[in-house]
Amino acid sequence: MSATKTHMRREIEEIPEATARLLDGSAPVLTEAGRGIRERDPHFIVTVARGSSDHAATFMKYAVELTAGLAVASVGPSIASIYGAKLRLAGSACLAISQSGKSPDIVAMAQAARDGGALTVAITNTADSPLARASDYAIDILAGPERSVAATKTFVNSAVAGLALMAHSTGDDKLLAALARLPEHFRKAIACDWMALAGALETPRSLFILGRGPSTAFAYEAALKFKETCGMHAEAYSAAEVMHGPLALVGPGFPVLALAARDASEPSVAEAADALAGKGAAVFVTSDKAKRALPLPHVATGHPLTDPLTLIVSFYGFVEAFARHRGLDPDLPPNLRKVTETV
Repeated sequence: MSATKTHMRREIEEIPEATARLLDGSAPVLTEAGRGIRERDPHFIVTVARGSSDHAATFMKYAVELTAGLAVASVGPSIASIYGAKLRLAGSACLAISQSGKSPDIVAMAQAARDGGALTVAITNTADSPLARASDYAIDILAGPERSVAATKTFVNSAVAGLALMAHSTGDDKLLAALARLPEHFRKAIACDWMALAGALETPRSLFILGRGPSTAFAYEAALKFKETCGMHAEAYSAAEVMHGPLALVGPGFPVLALAARDASEPSVAEAADALAGKGAAVFVTSDKAKRALPLPHVATGHPLTDPLTLIVSFYGFVEAFARHRGLDPDLPPNLRKVTETV
């Protein structure tokens, strides 16, 4: 590969600026949509998304359930597009996330949710998209063009937009202040060097990625990125679940990446990382609380809901570099293209 930066690397480096642009440029619609949710006072939330966007929705599930006291459920897009089922969603809010805003199944489910009585909010990188037109509120994440097949800045901005929406709807000034500080935290996160992982990944055919609470969503996202950019199998688990059935696969040298955020779950993630290291696994963890697992550099944000976001930014920098280390082009993964429009 040439010394020219990949699209993926350039887009990772654009994350701080893209986040600042979102928080500034989409502030009016985030405020308006937050007010709309507050006035609707929903009994529950549903999300509609696929792929990386669904990982952003999973992050929002934890964030909403932890802070707003509302249950959040993911609705399969095929419920509307393939099966034509109608859901009774009166008294709910629906959050639909899609970078392109064009996938027919996502659009169909968002429209069905609106028809079923839900207040619908679209989070998309395409302002005048079918999804935006099918929703009561459309939040443009303002990430700018993303040429790499692997989503990075659009994923981060989708998650940030969801947090900002929730902060406006609940009047959470502390979270809004934490979000405003994210661009600077992201600059530091990009500079974190995780290449210590590379040696443990040279020969294994698979690895585990762990999280707990909100960081579980980023474990899913990281596992997907390993498959997309490195041609390597990775499986994401809760740090609690991995100690059951999946433990049977762990042996000497088995690689494990544990994404621990500075929240109430950090001690349990560190404990699980140490337990796996005790079985001979090659375990790396973003925490200083572990005694046997190897610590990775991380950026603490001072807020438990923004803290996991810096971890995925540091991971993106690593996985792009690791793909090139393996002689692969992360911009051209086999069999994949940028926009997938699922019916």
